[in-house]
Amino acid sequence: MDFTNPLIYGVPCFLGLILVELAYSKHHKKSEKKALYKWKDFAASMTMGIGSAILAPLTKTIAAIVLFNFVYELFNPLVGGIRMNIMGYESFGYAWYIWLSCQFLDDFSYYWFHRQNHNIRFLWAAHVVHHSSNNFNLGTAVRNGWFTVLYKPFFYMWIPALGFPPEMLVVCLGIEALWQFQLHSVYVPKLGFIEKIMNTHTMHQVHHAQNSAYMDKNHGGFLNIFDRIFGTWKELDEKIEIKYGVTHAPDSYHPITILTHEYKDIWRDVKKSKNWYHKFMYVFAAPGWSHDGSTQTIKQQRKNKY
Repeated sequence: MDFTNPLIYGVPCFLGLILVELAYSKHHKKSEKKALYKWKDFAASMTMGIGSAILAPLTKTIAAIVLFNFVYELFNPLVGGIRMNIMGYESFGYAWYIWLSCQFLDDFSYYWFHRQNHNIRFLWAAHVVHHSSNNFNLGTAVRNGWFTVLYKPFFYMWIPALGFPPEMLVVCLGIEALWQFQLHSVYVPKLGFIEKIMNTHTMHQVHHAQNSAYMDKNHGGFLNIFDRIFGTWKELDEKIEIKYGVTHAPDSYHPITILTHEYKDIWRDVKKSKNWYHKFMYVFAAPGWSHDGSTQTIKQQRKNKY
């Protein structure tokens, strides 16, 4: 069965909502401490977004046609005309509860994919693009790195291995992306009971903050249950003024600089020590790790502070 990735329909909506928010923010800017959109930053975000949109067909080819289908067929071979999982049960169909199960597992995978983007520096180098703006708006939502397509599918390939059809997973990934986009708004307040279950706009504001208490929190997609279970959930304190962005910003609006600045910093740090363990850690440890204590990870900073 073939399905269309919902992002195909989502992109025009993205552009429309960005324009609506942009117009609204300009009309109400007198009541805000600073402008919600800055033109150079917005242009940089849109450039990143356009690049991601161009790479999207490549992502679908790698993830759906090659990797997901390969894994699905490997773990779910045809036996007498029926596709059976190697664990002995029939592979899943398209019932509504199978869709919900796939979306839930997609959300679980997204949590760990997203969390590791913050915990492994080499992955952070690709993901930092999304956090590199010190503005939080729907324009920032499309400010995505171009290199995550090279490794993101590997966090999800266990789902088709269980027997979920690859095209179902691709649709779930698209739905997840739609939800993530609309979270990037400061105009949606706390949502009451929904905050108990869902990942909301105020929670995502926390995620994009560089305030030390907020960093590396709220990695969830749809749900906040995994953040709560694994200790990374943090509620927005409306008394604290949020400072968005990253502590080591690229200080540039040039797309190439935004895309590559953290890789350059990794290379600079790798050359600091001749010890191969140190070199390995500068690439794969958490951002901020250093062999001489000159810089610290977020966990180290919090431990020393408290």
